Amino acid sequence: MLVLGIESSCDESAVALYDTKKGLLAHQLYSQVELHAEYGGVVPELASRDHIRKITPLIQGLLKEADLTLQQLDGIAYTAGPGLIGALMVGTCIGRSLALGLGIPAVAVHHMEGHLLAPMLETPQPQLPFIALLVSGGHTLLVEVKQIGEYKILGESLDDAAGEAFDKTAKMLGLGYPGGPAIAEKAKQGREGLYRFPRPMTNRPGVDFSFSGLKTFTLTTWQKSEQTEQDKADIALAFQTAVVDTLLIKCKRALKQTQCHNLVIAGGVGANTALREKLNTLDATVSFPRLEFCTDNGAMIAYAGSLRLAKGEHEEARITPKPRWPIADL
Repeated sequence: MLVLGIESSCDESAVALYDTKKGLLAHQLYSQVELHAEYGGVVPELASRDHIRKITPLIQGLLKEADLTLQQLDGIAYTAGPGLIGALMVGTCIGRSLALGLGIPAVAVHHMEGHLLAPMLETPQPQLPFIALLVSGGHTLLVEVKQIGEYKILGESLDDAAGEAFDKTAKMLGLGYPGGPAIAEKAKQGREGLYRFPRPMTNRPGVDFSFSGLKTFTLTTWQKSEQTEQDKADIALAFQTAVVDTLLIKCKRALKQTQCHNLVIAGGVGANTALREKLNTLDATVSFPRLEFCTDNGAMIAYAGSLRLAKGEHEEARITPKPRWPIADL
């Protein structure tokens, strides 16, 4: 089965072709980072308009790269949520319309399920069951995965997610957008142990997350400093270390709570080198997607969609994006 995947939930326009026998054939992505950088974050209306301009040429380029035609497709998968409603509308409309015109099935894919399954594109694949740490944009989740399609949320962010905290902290320090890579780069110049930031909600039971207080603590520390470049680097390092340690502690608890020995990391924050190094110290088998599949991409949507299409799932011929869509509803 040859599946076209379309991702447009936020600020990346991405497409991919996945063959259930041959694997990933090709993928293309256009990032809107430069478009939104001057605003310090994603502007929904600009994101939607750019998806309209970019997705069709991306699909055409993808098919040319793979030396295939639309008529050879067996199904289409598109991100239906969660995400920005306008951005989701673009991918949903294009995916659903193409499927209707070609007379092939289409399936709506949950964005976070796509991230959760991105490590399955690697060889060897993670072994089931596993615990998944999903750290992507506005989401930070710990999910127990007994089998694909069966998800139990163990913990989630109660306010700011880790990715949001990185973006907001980078903005307050004047480091630009996106915040994760900017803070990681600045932290390389930081001095170890100069600051000790709190590890939120680690002094109480459970595996829920809260990064809003850490963001406020960082702001207060910055305002009290002399605000030099070295101060900026020291604070970036202390902030990053606090986030990484918090995620490490919560993962360790989730593994112990479930008696599971496999951990999967997915989402943009999963590209953070310090996080990867710390999580690899756990007494567990830890799996990551390749760096290009940590951030939003079409490959994860094509793969997740291929699994659902193979089981006979498909959507009715209507446009139904879901900006709010709990993964537990799957």
